[in-house]
Amino acid sequence: MTLALAGYDVVKAFHIMAVVAGYGLPMAYPFLLPCVRRRHPAAMAGVHDVQHLLNQRITGPMTVLILAFGAWMASKHDLWGEVWVDVPIAILLVIGALGGGMVVPATARLAELAREDLDGPEYARVYRRYMTAEIVLSVLVLVAVFFMAAKPFA
Repeated sequence: MTLALAGYDVVKAFHIMAVVAGYGLPMAYPFLLPCVRRRHPAAMAGVHDVQHLLNQRITGPMTVLILAFGAWMASKHDLWGEVWVDVPIAILLVIGALGGGMVVPATARLAELAREDLDGPEYARVYRRYMTAEIVLSVLVLVAVFFMAAKPFA
């Protein structure tokens, strides 16, 4: 038996692994956080601390790797200009901007607010805005995956 792996296939595997590692858990937050908030409200400060850490150490770096691996694959096979490549790249840029500009600061702020006044109006406002962003980000990830897998307009 011969094991021959093409460089492109290895990069594609790492690209998929980065998507799963970076976005898998955040896609569960819209289901997880309301449950924790309802059943274990005292845990919310810790949960938000963990979210903030994961965004900085996993989700952010995986976003960079997703872009790098995707750009390499698109360049390797001259796929720039294909709708099924360009739409996910645009989505990834939006994800990076929304994640870095809104989600990361929001999780840090939510951790602070949860320690101060979990039932206060400021926590509720930031939490609603943050949850809306997570839902939008999850939908964007799913749309990007659809474009990459189904290759519409190819």
